[in-house]
Amino acid sequence: TLQQAGTNAARSAGGGRCIASFPRSPARQRAQGRGGSKEAVPLAHEVLEGSGARPPLVILHGLFGSHGNFQTVAKAVARRSGSKVLTLDARNHGSSPHSPLMTYEVMSLDVQHLLARLGITKCILLGHSMGGKTAMTLALQRPDLVERLISVDISPSSTTAVSEFSAYISAMKSVNIPDGLPRSAARRLADDQLRPLAQLRQFLLTNLVEMEGRYIWRVNLEAISHHLSDIMSFPVFHKPYPGPALFLGGSNSPYISPKDYPEIQRLFPKADIQFIEGAGHIVHQDKFEEFITAILNFLPPP
Repeated sequence: TLQQAGTNAARSAGGGRCIASFPRSPARQRAQGRGGSKEAVPLAHEVLEGSGARPPLVILHGLFGSHGNFQTVAKAVARRSGSKVLTLDARNHGSSPHSPLMTYEVMSLDVQHLLARLGITKCILLGHSMGGKTAMTLALQRPDLVERLISVDISPSSTTAVSEFSAYISAMKSVNIPDGLPRSAARRLADDQLRPLAQLRQFLLTNLVEMEGRYIWRVNLEAISHHLSDIMSFPVFHKPYPGPALFLGGSNSPYISPKDYPEIQRLFPKADIQFIEGAGHIVHQDKFEEFITAILNFLPPP
């Protein structure tokens, strides 16, 4: 069966307006959190430079994703709005370091740490699914850092049954690829072994990486598995976020429903709830133009 990527090789992307930073090792750094000192990990991230004066847009991907899922969105928003846009890899995802801890509180700290490192004192925060819950957590913990919030197809309540995601993890753990196979053959083999997962398997396969002739998962399946109930739930907060918030759902997705409205309104009293017709959970992929338009319309004046 496939091993885990304990550390991720550094990657860099140069040229043009794009600056990328991918940590070489999972060296942990300290960050102050509520209730004392907690550990933050240095997140891999990519910056699209902008010319406008508005705060940068920071985009957080969902479970099993990476910053690459939102590069097309980031480029479109940067080009059409002139804003600076950051995409990043959450801990235990993409090229970011692995850590056994994976709660929304520590994922929020990671982002706070990155903002401080980049000298960003205020941002516009956009998060999809798990990233949306991280974004909400950060806005509720540190409203001074978040000028406005966009939560894509997720609410501040418990999500889908844990068992569904446990099945995905079990399937990924059971994939068996011999060492030394060419990448195309390895991908076909993994694709075949993940066939029961239907459409989701193409998305999961973006996490299959080759390292020194061996195929491994770059997501930390052990940490995700251990913290699955944390990821599916949401921390308890009492003090609301006072800034503007947009909850942008897909009309064909169950992740934002009328039963969530009271909790959204309690924690985000300035929230606007919108649905993009014909979109499922991966809203930006299903209805790209409508998604970009909704984001641009919600940005503050330059």
